[in-house]
Amino acid sequence: MKFDSLALSGAAPCPTATPVKLPASFRVQAQVPASLKKSSIALGISTAMLVPAVTLAEPEAAPSGEIEMKGVTVVERVIDHNPYAEPGAPYKAKYSGDARHTRPLAETPANISVLTKTQIEDSGYTDLRDILDAQPGITLGTGENGNAFGDRYIIRGQEARSDVFVDGLRDPGMTIRESFAVEQVEITKGPNSSFAGRGTAGGAVNAVTKQATVDYEFTKFSAGLGTDKYRRFTVDTNQVLSDTLALRANALYGSEDVPDRAPAERERKGLAFSGLFKPNADLDVILDYYGLRADDKPDLGSYLVGSLPNRKPAKDVPVYAQQQDFLESDVDTVTARIKYRFNPDLRLTNATRFGKSDNGYVATGARQTSTGAANPDGVYTTTSLSTHTGWQEVEYVANQTNLYWDKTLGGMKHEFIFGLEFSDHQVKNGVYNVSNSGQNCITGNGTTLNAWCIFTPSGSTVSGLDNLMQRNIKKGSWDQDWRARTASASVMDTVDLSEQWTAFAGLRYDRTTVSLKTQNTTTGAQTGDYEYTDGMWNGHLGLTYKFLPQANVYVTYATAQDVNGGESDVGTSSGYGGLVTYNGQAAGAKPEKTENIELGTKWNLMGGKLLATAAVFQITKSDVMEGANYDSAGTFNSGKNRVKGIEFGLAGNITDKLSGQAGLTIMESEVLESFTSANVGKTLSNFADKSASALLRYQLTPKFGFGGAVKYESKKYAGQPDTAAAYDSAGRYSQPIPSYTVWDLFADYRIDKRTKVRVNVANLFDKDYYLAGYRSGSFLYKGDARNAKVTLNYEF
Repeated sequence: MKFDSLALSGAAPCPTATPVKLPASFRVQAQVPASLKKSSIALGISTAMLVPAVTLAEPEAAPSGEIEMKGVTVVERVIDHNPYAEPGAPYKAKYSGDARHTRPLAETPANISVLTKTQIEDSGYTDLRDILDAQPGITLGTGENGNAFGDRYIIRGQEARSDVFVDGLRDPGMTIRESFAVEQVEITKGPNSSFAGRGTAGGAVNAVTKQATVDYEFTKFSAGLGTDKYRRFTVDTNQVLSDTLALRANALYGSEDVPDRAPAERERKGLAFSGLFKPNADLDVILDYYGLRADDKPDLGSYLVGSLPNRKPAKDVPVYAQQQDFLESDVDTVTARIKYRFNPDLRLTNATRFGKSDNGYVATGARQTSTGAANPDGVYTTTSLSTHTGWQEVEYVANQTNLYWDKTLGGMKHEFIFGLEFSDHQVKNGVYNVSNSGQNCITGNGTTLNAWCIFTPSGSTVSGLDNLMQRNIKKGSWDQDWRARTASASVMDTVDLSEQWTAFAGLRYDRTTVSLKTQNTTTGAQTGDYEYTDGMWNGHLGLTYKFLPQANVYVTYATAQDVNGGESDVGTSSGYGGLVTYNGQAAGAKPEKTENIELGTKWNLMGGKLLATAAVFQITKSDVMEGANYDSAGTFNSGKNRVKGIEFGLAGNITDKLSGQAGLTIMESEVLESFTSANVGKTLSNFADKSASALLRYQLTPKFGFGGAVKYESKKYAGQPDTAAAYDSAGRYSQPIPSYTVWDLFADYRIDKRTKVRVNVANLFDKDYYLAGYRSGSFLYKGDARNAKVTLNYEF
């Protein structure tokens, strides 16, 4: 038998195929020799045999009694090692990487958006922050001075910076997160505490990592070059050492100037290893390591200028980052997993993770100010600089055990999951001691130099801007020592009530002990020592009705709660999720509670290759800890807000040649109750009422494909989380962040079955746009300017 005409990695389908005629009694058995298992040919054959896009005609009986087998056509885009993707539709995930979702995503009564590895690669985005910002219903928040800078997400209007998970285990700490070792990213919309535990008021993000497998062997190398000194090199290799042992390694080096904002820059170095030992068909033992070193010179972008109603981002702002600025994230985690199948109906999984991360930054902000420096009027408006600094050291251990038991009761088959989880998260926060000299201007009515201004009275940029503040930086001692120890138990069940009706239920109890110590960083004197224990019940109910073989409608209800002081990075700043204290003790505050009700429908179209979804939802968050006048009034749980909306989604193959991933979310947020009565009726901060995105790919020929992406966010307003966007005495929102629409393009060409080149152009029209704003408007995260990159992918 010959394999040279088989399109293993995207070669053009055979233009003609000679029928193979076999006797009717002839039985065909395909056996792959062990030596072939470790070759790219074996990978191509196994993939071709599994994906529906490989078209095998139905056997046709010939008059002579022979069977005619028609030609085999392999479509390029189906070659994808992601085990969770829909075969033949790499933009569509068929399964969740979290095994607790026992049904295909199209049958799961929850809104879960999944970004597959192929979709992420086509988009050109690599940092998780950029990947998520392109998704509807998600916005970004800034490092609000006391809060550590790093990835901060807001899902359906609710903070989710501590609700990021990796392979189902919480990934604590404010760090920079990368995608080089990610198989797919799953975004659960709506409260998710029956799965994830405390927090998850608006949803959760779960990154599913690349795992070793004994099923196939490959090595992929990727090299990218582009504008703004862009360089990125990755290696992904899976080596099958024996029938029972496999190793997988991923490596990353990347660096670039922030587009059009040099000398601000980003650098990423990463290593990820996964080892699989599979002594028999029932037992898997997996050991993983993940390490990342992210080193940035951060650019805090622009800032708001002018007065309402003409307050808007400043234009043509020079790069004011100082030479000494930095944003560094170092992450190391080790995870051990055991999966054992006692019998087909009883399975056990256990995962244990040890992790450590360090996040530190000194960054420069800017704001419009008036200065008394000499000019014809004696006063002029300029921009002065400020310092933002902090560090965070995180150590954690987590253990999660799940028992899967399929049992028929009352004539109905139940899929039970019993879970136990323990986690111990310890976080120390502090600041850097930064001394700045070189003041060059006077603000307010002072008479001596007291500030750093980046423009002269004539409007020109001052010389030596990148060293204007002449910083001297030294790491200071910790000021907050936070710890949360949680023990959890959960039970879930999925049961088919009939051929059309399926029910899901989940219940979880978390008991958490939170402790917080604070100290004076100058004297080392202890200023606070708080500890308390609280328990929380959360649940999730879902009901699905399959009214067509390929379509269903579902309704779901879910709750989430978060303990007092559930955020690790803000100490006693309760308005940002820190610990509420009263009379020198942890306050007797109730947990914040979130409830979500959602009605949705899912359609599995194009032979299962396209998933269309729609949902209407309402999230109500009560007992919100606003952070207003606790010492004088004791208003521990004074806030309440609501978000309601509708969301549409599409993922998969729209036609034989057109693939897509798209979504639209239309929402409305409102503060319903507040200690400050003027907050009632206001919108939430960094909340976009409307957001949409689409990524489309068209396979013009078997070798050439191209596509584009667009993302849109409506206007939003900066302010404090949960309480309300900032507003002035007239009730007008004072920190507006403009809406934006950004377009990207990409194209790829397969040179041969091993080699492929891809071109990405981001922000095609060089749009100035802003992702999020600081509460005072003193900085706005600026989206990347137009940039282009070329990536060469080679598979050995």
